[in-house]
Amino acid sequence: MSARALRLVPALVAAALVLSACSGEQYSDLRQFVKEADNLPHGRIPPLPEVKPYEPFAYQAYDLTDPFRPRKIEPPKTAGGGLQPDFSRKKEPLEAYPLENLRMVGTLQQKKDTFALIKTPDNNLFRVKTGNYLGQNFGRIEDISEGAVKLKEIVQDGGGDWTERVSTLQLIDDGAR
Repeated sequence: MSARALRLVPALVAAALVLSACSGEQYSDLRQFVKEADNLPHGRIPPLPEVKPYEPFAYQAYDLTDPFRPRKIEPPKTAGGGLQPDFSRKKEPLEAYPLENLRMVGTLQQKKDTFALIKTPDNNLFRVKTGNYLGQNFGRIEDISEGAVKLKEIVQDGGGDWTERVSTLQLIDDGAR
């Protein structure tokens, strides 16, 4: 035998071993599982539930106020008595924000006047004094102390009447956040 033939012998032996490993029956374990599954007890499928017939519903509340539609606050058409906001007054910058989005971050005292420092959600800082307006409910500042700004808001109740509500904007320590 030549040297070249001797080198081919181990390769031929390895190929024969690989081919002999593939010669077994394909999917024999799967066939065995299917045979065993046929011998297992079969369950009973319960019947479908009874379908109840559709009963139509007649909606009778067309004349009621829609709770999902926001009410529009409109000035009264007739000059009547009672409490109401001044719709002809020019709006101040802090009336563009809801009161819960504004933060009191400090106070200033100049001569006898006390001012509050109010921070908006977009990080602008405003100096306000008694008589200025805050929030979207016509809130007029009544008192400024070192820890809070007290204001009276004019809100409309469910019946369309205007009522006063006292609100407070507390001092928030930015260092604690």
